Amino acid sequence: MSDRVKPQAPPLSPAADWVPVCPFPSPNSPNSFVSGKHAADRTRVDYYREPANDHLHACVWFGPASEGPPGNVHGGAIAAVLDEAMGAVCWMNGHPVVGARITINYVHMTPIGFAGRVESWIDTIERRKMFIKSRLTDEEGKVHAEGEALFIKLSPELADSLGEARKRRDKTEAQ
Repeated sequence: MSDRVKPQAPPLSPAADWVPVCPFPSPNSPNSFVSGKHAADRTRVDYYREPANDHLHACVWFGPASEGPPGNVHGGAIAAVLDEAMGAVCWMNGHPVVGARITINYVHMTPIGFAGRVESWIDTIERRKMFIKSRLTDEEGKVHAEGEALFIKLSPELADSLGEARKRRDKTEAQ
């Protein structure tokens, strides 16, 4: 057994006008790769929205289990956070979706222990296609990564079947 203490995310600081939000239908997704309870030494993501618009904001922290290049965050960890945030902005605005394509542009190296912000927004909607944008910034607004994605709205039948699967999962976990 290791004596090593798992690092804890520092207190994250949302903007004063941000309101906490749970963008997904399951308020407690303990198994989420990005924001679940098992991600504690990898990432921490807290979601918010501004009352004045439909953008999703997040405070994010990357811990030591997200390391890629020595001392820096793995690009896949950054991509996972932006992917979840881009899907979350859709769900938060009443559009159940799944991802079809994401593109991430890495602008600056992101050091381990980085605490910053993510903003995601719906750029355009074409029938079932939703085009989403996002960015990861530090507290001063310097962009570390940008994301663009295509998400597809779920058919009502598929959305219902996912809801039923979620209920079964939650019931099993509660036992």
